[in-house]
Amino acid sequence: MEMDDFIGLAFSSMVIIMPAFIANSVPVLARGKRPVDLGRYMGDGRRVLGDGKTFEGFFAGLGVGTLSGALFGYPLHSFLLSLGALFGDMLGAFIKRRIGIERGKPAPILDQLDFVAGAILFLYPIYRVTPEQVLFIVIATPPIHLLTNYVAYRLGLKRYPW
Repeated sequence: MEMDDFIGLAFSSMVIIMPAFIANSVPVLARGKRPVDLGRYMGDGRRVLGDGKTFEGFFAGLGVGTLSGALFGYPLHSFLLSLGALFGDMLGAFIKRRIGIERGKPAPILDQLDFVAGAILFLYPIYRVTPEQVLFIVIATPPIHLLTNYVAYRLGLKRYPW
C-alpha cells in the first residue's frame, strides 16, 4: 500500500468512526445521576450495568455524537454510529459485571472496542464499512482510547486512567 492510499484509508476510517468516538467520550462530561439500569441487580447479585451508565450520559453522548456527523451532512449515519457506540459500551459494562469485573476496573480490549463494534454493527444496515477500514479502526482505537482516558483522568474527569 502506498503512502497516499494509507493516508486516504486512515482519513476515511477516522471520519467514519468519529461520531462513535465522540458519543463514547461525552457521557463522562455529563456527570449523570440516574443509572440506566435503575439500580437493579441480576440473579448473580451484581448490578445490571452499574452507576457509570446514566440516562444523562446516554442522551448527551447520543446528541453530541449525532450532531458531530450531522455537521458534515450525515445525520442518519452519525445517529446510528452514536447509538451503536453507546449500546456497545453498555453491552461491555453488562459483560464486565457478569464476569465479576467491578466498575472502573480495566478489561483490556473489551473496554477499547465494545463501542466500536456496536457502532459498526448499527451502521451496517445503511453503510458497509470496508474490511480495511474496520482493521484500521480496530488497530487505531485502543491507543486513542487509552490516551483520551488518560487525559480525562489528568483533568479530573475520570477516576482511573484507563
